[in-house]
Amino acid sequence: MFLLQMVDTTIKKVKSHAANLITICNLSFGSASIMATLNEAYSYSVLFIFIAAFLDRYDGKVARKFNLESELGKQLDSMGDIISFGVAPALLMYEIIMTHLGMAGTLLTILYIASGAFRLARFNITESTGYFVGLPITAAGTFLTFTYFFTTIVNPITYLFLFPLLSILMISNFKLKKV
Repeated sequence: MFLLQMVDTTIKKVKSHAANLITICNLSFGSASIMATLNEAYSYSVLFIFIAAFLDRYDGKVARKFNLESELGKQLDSMGDIISFGVAPALLMYEIIMTHLGMAGTLLTILYIASGAFRLARFNITESTGYFVGLPITAAGTFLTFTYFFTTIVNPITYLFLFPLLSILMISNFKLKKV
């Protein structure tokens, strides 16, 4: 009987922290991506960002399934997202492409990160309506990371347009239905 109560209590604790644990894993893979980029292990960096995107897809679903949505979870998710889909992809592409574009590359990389942070902050203070306002940072960061596979065939100047385009889309007011 005691063992069953202990197992039941453990299962309840795991369920109550499941969504936040997934979010922390997302954040951890984003952090690992940054470290991989700093060590010039770009393929690993890309892989870690994609794993973070997979995890980000499910943290909210788990929170809703177990009725665990909370302000803490919302804030933690944004912290993970700015690292995994703001800083990590921006730093990856900065190291590969933007550093060669001088001060413009530096400023546009900063603009991308700042726009992602703004978008997340705006999301955190608005009521959930079933729509995203602006391009979610997860989509922007995943798309930016995906372009890694084309860096050898696409003119680097393209990124002088891509970075501000993604930045504008993140902070814009258009609405996307949540899936």
